[in-house]
Amino acid sequence: MEYRYLGRSGTTVSELCLGAMTFGREADEADSRRMLDLFADAGGNFIDTADVYGEGASEEVTGRWLKGRDRDQWVIATKVRFPSGPGVNDVGLGRKHIVASIDASLRRLGTDYVDLYQIHGWDRATPLEETLSTLDALVTAGKVRYLGASNLVGWQLQKMLDVSRAAGYERFLTLQPQYSLLARPTEWELIPVCEAEGLGVLPWSPLRGGWLSGRYTRDMGGAPDGSRVKTAEEQGWSETWAAYDNETTWSILDELRAIADARGASVAQVAIRWVLQRPGVTAPILGASKLSQLEDNLGVVGWTLSGEEMARLTAVSEVTAPYPYDASMRDIATSR
Repeated sequence: MEYRYLGRSGTTVSELCLGAMTFGREADEADSRRMLDLFADAGGNFIDTADVYGEGASEEVTGRWLKGRDRDQWVIATKVRFPSGPGVNDVGLGRKHIVASIDASLRRLGTDYVDLYQIHGWDRATPLEETLSTLDALVTAGKVRYLGASNLVGWQLQKMLDVSRAAGYERFLTLQPQYSLLARPTEWELIPVCEAEGLGVLPWSPLRGGWLSGRYTRDMGGAPDGSRVKTAEEQGWSETWAAYDNETTWSILDELRAIADARGASVAQVAIRWVLQRPGVTAPILGASKLSQLEDNLGVVGWTLSGEEMARLTAVSEVTAPYPYDASMRDIATSR
């Protein structure tokens, strides 16, 4: 396992982050602990969770596991934004909810500080100054070491950075966006903002809900029972069969399989490796529900895709950008 700086900070994290969304939900506590042990043994030191994962169970499982570890050797990230209870103030990025949420997360995690506290999305109802000043106060109080964001669009991220800079608040250090061979529009604004502002990129769903794991083939005709995609159809999640059963997806998978076969690697490893080697990326987040999945995913370390292999995958997954991105992403000859 290699290590990278977390944005423009002096803190280093493993090149892979273990996502704990499945803990206490798809994975019971025993399996979750085995995955945490495996990740630790592989050299990982970076865990990402959220207050709403498993209605708090993810943080609780992670916290109980941490009790047997040296806390200071771990970088723990969690999030705030979505409903954490039935009350009208149990949601959003207002001061009342943020302050209550960080205290609840700290209790569940069994720690007195969180290394990376991330807003889980945009809250149009709360003034930015209220959100950002509250987050800044958490850093001052020592409850939070660094701040980050997730699930924003480009203008939202830039505006929050600008307001923080103007007011002298602690700025976001990272962005956690969806990013994979099947989620390339992240490159149109978000990654350029991160590169310009020095934010580390922590991609979630580098396998796009299992679509890039190699499990699915053209001839299936539908998602098999028990699969993540089948669950997505039942739960109304975005990675459904109908959404991705198209020539673009199958062409990407064909290229992944060709490279994986030549490499002696798995399809999932090649897909994650592409994300890991993309500009601006600090650490893709691995979300596994089974130990075998994590074992395979961890095989991504210790080797690299060649420039030619990266180019092949980049070309086959290229998305035609709509206006105005089509203009901003190519060189335009102008005269005055």
